[in-house]
Amino acid sequence: MRLRWLWVPLLICGLLGRPARADNRVIVRTTLGLQGLQAFCKGLPLLQTCTVVGGLDGSLGQLFLVTTPVDLTTFLNLLSGTVGIVDAEADQLVSLVGGLNILPTPIPPTLMSDRTPVPYPAGSSTTAWNSYVNQPAASIVQVQNAQKTFNAMGSGIVADIDTGVDPNHPALQPMLLPGYDFTRNQPGGSELNDIPSSPCPFASCPPPPCPNCAPAQVNQSSAAVLDQSSAAVLDTSQYAAFGHGTMVMGIIHLVAPQAQLLPLKAFGSDGTGYLSNILHAVYYGAQSGTNVINMSFDMKVNSLEFSKSMDYANKNGVICVASAGNDGMQEIVYPAAYQNDVMGVASTSDTDTRSSFSNYGNAIVWVAAPGEAIISTYPFNTYAAGWGTSFSAPFVSGAGALFLNLDKTTNQSKAAAAVAHAVPVGSGMGNGRLDLVQALQSVTPSSGNTADFALSVSPSADTINAGQSATFTVSVTPRGGFNNVVMFTCSSLPAGASCNVAPSTVTLDGTNVSNAHIVLMTTQRSSLFTWPRLRLKPRINPWVTLALLVTCILFWLSFIALHGIQRRPLRLLLPASAILLSALCSSCGGGYVAPLNPGKGPPGGTPAGTYPILVTGTSGNVSHAATTQLTVN
Repeated sequence: MRLRWLWVPLLICGLLGRPARADNRVIVRTTLGLQGLQAFCKGLPLLQTCTVVGGLDGSLGQLFLVTTPVDLTTFLNLLSGTVGIVDAEADQLVSLVGGLNILPTPIPPTLMSDRTPVPYPAGSSTTAWNSYVNQPAASIVQVQNAQKTFNAMGSGIVADIDTGVDPNHPALQPMLLPGYDFTRNQPGGSELNDIPSSPCPFASCPPPPCPNCAPAQVNQSSAAVLDQSSAAVLDTSQYAAFGHGTMVMGIIHLVAPQAQLLPLKAFGSDGTGYLSNILHAVYYGAQSGTNVINMSFDMKVNSLEFSKSMDYANKNGVICVASAGNDGMQEIVYPAAYQNDVMGVASTSDTDTRSSFSNYGNAIVWVAAPGEAIISTYPFNTYAAGWGTSFSAPFVSGAGALFLNLDKTTNQSKAAAAVAHAVPVGSGMGNGRLDLVQALQSVTPSSGNTADFALSVSPSADTINAGQSATFTVSVTPRGGFNNVVMFTCSSLPAGASCNVAPSTVTLDGTNVSNAHIVLMTTQRSSLFTWPRLRLKPRINPWVTLALLVTCILFWLSFIALHGIQRRPLRLLLPASAILLSALCSSCGGGYVAPLNPGKGPPGGTPAGTYPILVTGTSGNVSHAATTQLTVN
């Protein structure tokens, strides 16, 4: 305590000599408790050196936010010499905006063009735009294949530390929990609170729906289906990150539509948020039963307390996911660099290359996921497309919720091990691009699960020319000790194509993956018209045919000899016999002549097009199917 008094003269000089300005914010860890820390702030003579704003770690009661008018360095030095103060650090201001993830210009004309409402999840009364449900990114990471193959639609609670969410969006509303707003210290995680009701910045509040509007830019990296005047209001610094949380939540929901969504609002609509609110959100989530925490943000300055909060989440079984950043550099950012506790996620294009804006390097990247033109939910009952690692991370967070369907004990280490079963996409991209089928195949179901198997096909798509063949691998993974025979079939083949599976059956051993190879063969198309090939039905024995021909010839010779017909008609003997033989072949035994492809006209090979090929594995009354896509040029 003596060292504390040595700082009094410096404190007085600092207070008297500095101009008035906002108080400094400091995160303090202490063993003194709330009352002890308050007593410290009031303990110096003639000075109110600090104010305890509140606790940050919930029931633990050791971490607090403190404000002080004292110079930051002076105050930190004062704290360092005080008994009961474990550590202290400045409260950083973190930003969601900035980086190289720029909306392309012009905006692609087909972006979000399919606005047909489709049930999602399938079979439910809730609908979403088809361009959201069946977007390319979902196909790349095999969302629907994974959901169908493993009967996994998401489980548990997925929290997102972000700008909040639109609690009224019909696609998300059934799965939304109330959440908490740490920027206002009040229940509810709505980002609509950042839009003033008076005066309303739009023509009307909320903005009117515009289902036929083209996508309009709403910030640096996103375009939403809104009228131009509303979009112009949002495309300002005040609303630079508005809708970010709703979009991230929408991607989590796309992957895991039956997982509950917990909005933890730590950022304002301008994209800025204090580290103290982020820490508060982490502890809140970990102590309220959250299974997965998504963090689509990054910061360049390390924080001891942020690292400790991640350790705490890990020890409480929480799966943590963070974006790798959008500076297009190999740099260290946090929390992605806390790799013992967090999976950092980079961005890839639809062709499995690193996005030009994505950070890289195995020190921060555990896995990658699509992050370009990602379509998701947006406030005011509409949809938007975004570019950035912010929209890559929630694919992995959604995967964490799918793992919980198979193993309710899934934690950070188990989830990271599963996600590591990925598609290689080059150096600096961690374990590769997320593949939900491969990841789920690696998950061992918790005890008590019914014995079953999972089936997948790779690659997910192939392109060939007519007349060529395509080879796929079907993989079968036993679940719960499944050790029976699985038989394969394939269907939905295009015309002129055939399928061969080798081996046609596999016997599972209850533990290891078994594979079979599928060869899809197509027929070359002719550039010229081809006459139908004919065949006789039923077929006639060749010896019977020869006997009939000899009989016909003998009949004609006898007829000519008996009637003394001139020799000239002998020239007609063989043609007449052939005609008679053809008549016999076409009539005897009810035979007929038929084309090889009845009802399909002249065969012209396998038609050009894209075909979903269904591969089914069956074992007794258990059956699973997976789809691959074949494009024939």
